[in-house]
Amino acid sequence: MTGVGPTQRRITSADVRHLVGASFGPHARVRDTGPLTGGGYATVWWALLDDDRPVVLKLAPPAGTPLLRYERGLCAAEAAYFRLVAEHAPQVPVPTVLHHGSDPAYGEWLVTTMLPGRSLSDLAEDGAAVDDGPARHDLGAALAALHRVTGDRFGYDGDRPSGSTWRAAFTAMLDALLADASDWNVRLPFPPERLHALVERHADALDEVRRPALLHFDCWDGNVLAAPDADGRLRLRGLVDGERFLYGDPLLDLVSPLLFRRVEDEPEHPLLRGYRAAAAEPLLLDASARSRLGLYRLHLYLLMTVEMPSRGMTVRTHPWRHARLAALLDAEIAALATG
Repeated sequence: MTGVGPTQRRITSADVRHLVGASFGPHARVRDTGPLTGGGYATVWWALLDDDRPVVLKLAPPAGTPLLRYERGLCAAEAAYFRLVAEHAPQVPVPTVLHHGSDPAYGEWLVTTMLPGRSLSDLAEDGAAVDDGPARHDLGAALAALHRVTGDRFGYDGDRPSGSTWRAAFTAMLDALLADASDWNVRLPFPPERLHALVERHADALDEVRRPALLHFDCWDGNVLAAPDADGRLRLRGLVDGERFLYGDPLLDLVSPLLFRRVEDEPEHPLLRGYRAAAAEPLLLDASARSRLGLYRLHLYLLMTVEMPSRGMTVRTHPWRHARLAALLDAEIAALATG
């Protein structure tokens, strides 16, 4: 067994073997299994099949688990995302969906291929002096390829926050987080009215986004896999955890890769160089873009604050996270109020 958070399950190797059999038939055999760490939402294990194929099993939270509004149906969303990318942006390395299933005992699960490489966050924790610039350049190019795919509406799929315009969808996303904060008794460092006023102040900038581009949204270093090439340079090997995808402004995808930083202040960052080299349209970081980036950071820091109770985190157990996010929210609000 492995330690779990409030949305995760306690499972064993026997459970993994059962689910592999349910996915591929009774003749499927598992040689070895183990948990994969790094995420706080789903339960994720690897399994080595008897034909030497490594696969990843992701088990959704049990039915009835309290979730944030935008997190409903994420297992199905991840399967849809990987299939979308495989069909419309095949140059982007994402796992192949091998099975998406459910049953009354285990709920919903997903089995995919296991991509090579290690996450950029794991590589950084090793402390080795590795130049990750080439991998981040590749990530920028991959995001540019994803952003060429166009959806039929803005926001999330299903009954989650969406809209006919980007302003409407983004406002709905913020309103859903505010409602989640109320449900979970999360104290925010600002009143909801101030957030709405900031969106209204920068509404014209949001209205400049007229095409719903396919976004990964969650490309922080833990979801970016890299490995050395033949020349020893670290290159992109995969994007994982695509369940939080949505359609909207491509700039939204430039926030998580530079978490807690301001991408517009680093115009020569490898991510931006890779993006510019592959983008279908010029990447302009003008005043309008800077306003939108500020709103998107505000949204991300709000999300990271509101999700704390659902991940078993409190101000007492994680004071550093709460304090840092509060300071970042204050800074973005101040900048947007004067910008």
